[in-house]
Amino acid sequence: MAGQHGVMPDLLWDDVKNFFAPGLMGSLPDVRVPDTSVEDWQAVLDLVRSQGWSCEYSEDGAVARLPRAAEMLARGEGADVVLRVWPVPGFLVIFRPYESGSIDFDVDLRELQGQHGVNVLCRLLRVIGRRLAKPVLLSPESDPLHPVLGFGVEADRVLLLADP
Repeated sequence: MAGQHGVMPDLLWDDVKNFFAPGLMGSLPDVRVPDTSVEDWQAVLDLVRSQGWSCEYSEDGAVARLPRAAEMLARGEGADVVLRVWPVPGFLVIFRPYESGSIDFDVDLRELQGQHGVNVLCRLLRVIGRRLAKPVLLSPESDPLHPVLGFGVEADRVLLLADP
């Protein structure tokens, strides 16, 4: 079954459903772009804007105007800084600006069930990975060193990195 414009999805639900099982992965697996810079963070903020995704930025629970990446990262050292982004309604991505050297965010697997959920996640990883020309890796909750899938720059698509 082809997706939009006859393009095959990157991953098929039947192949990856174990990686989308909250019981196995944790509800909030970690997604990470390693080896990033302040410029990369800014590129992600610009991407959120250019894609027209809904977002909400907060510091210590208080909603504020989204600052430039450099400011956001500086504040993140002393405050609980969170950027919530909804690439599509019903799918929340939580960016946690801890440091400039990696872009970390959580997705909620309970919102990503079925082929639609796989496609939505793959599109997010692709859009970010292409913009930054860097891999985007999804790992089980609190096991960041063992990514199970991710965007591959050379392949220009989302690949399985572990055996489901």
